[in-house]
Amino acid sequence: MAERTDPSTAPIPAFANPTSGRGKEAGEAISADPRFELHDAGADGLEAAIRAAVAGGATRVLVAGGDGTIATAAGVACDAEVELALLPAGTLNHFAKDLGIPLELDEALELAAGGTARGVDIGFVNDRPFLNTSSVGAYVGFVRTRERLERWMGYRFASFLSGMRVMTRLRGFDVQVRVEGQTKTYRTAMVFIGVGERETRIPTFGGRVEDGRVGLHVIAVRGKAVARLVALGVEAAARGLAAVRRKPELDAFLVEECTIVMPKRLSYLAVDGEILRMPAPFRYRLAREALRVVTPPPHEERASG
Repeated sequence: MAERTDPSTAPIPAFANPTSGRGKEAGEAISADPRFELHDAGADGLEAAIRAAVAGGATRVLVAGGDGTIATAAGVACDAEVELALLPAGTLNHFAKDLGIPLELDEALELAAGGTARGVDIGFVNDRPFLNTSSVGAYVGFVRTRERLERWMGYRFASFLSGMRVMTRLRGFDVQVRVEGQTKTYRTAMVFIGVGERETRIPTFGGRVEDGRVGLHVIAVRGKAVARLVALGVEAAARGLAAVRRKPELDAFLVEECTIVMPKRLSYLAVDGEILRMPAPFRYRLAREALRVVTPPPHEERASG
């Protein structure tokens, strides 16, 4: 029987998505660093590849890609109880930015090799992990319609027509949340759900509130009136959620779980910017500090150091 490698001295298993924004560059950087061993996970084999690395004794893995790739790895890392190091290689890299992980590849590799892991919150919808935000309703319809129209016209004109079409064909659905031990149901045409408290002001809309509260941030607009939805959206973007949260048309809660009941058995939703089709109802839950991520030390530790 072959002698098993000591995991404390073995290279850290690494996986890169070559189709992400800087995936090829990230793969080359990993390959050039002897502290890591780059594995080919194939087109759809990331989950199996990470589980194989854990079975081989790995206690930390490095994943290079965007938020979608990282979310896939996060679900496995939570289940396998392995530390996750990140090499931001996507287009937006919201999750890495929120955690203060360097965007420069060499700096991120240094952190991945020698940094300390801490628990971070992660969201799940029907057991599918998400890191940042999810949405259901009007926004999802807008994106799907725009993507179809973009084949025949420019982005701006496609966006305009998509917005007009979606706003005239809004369909309501129910959002159920538990607040202070009581279940409340709201009828809405669109809802946003973020992991942690979220900003509503432009240009930081959707970003995490610095030192914000913990929970699933559920923001739902009541009713289906087009003018009401548009007016509330503009006001929230311009003045922030506090300006409109007490109005009867808007409800915002920080909860541990919520359920969205859709009119169809299979429905569309957006998860970290990706449009998916899933069986309904959509059951959202927060997993507190369930994911161990290698991050820079907190602000107070860096300041004292």
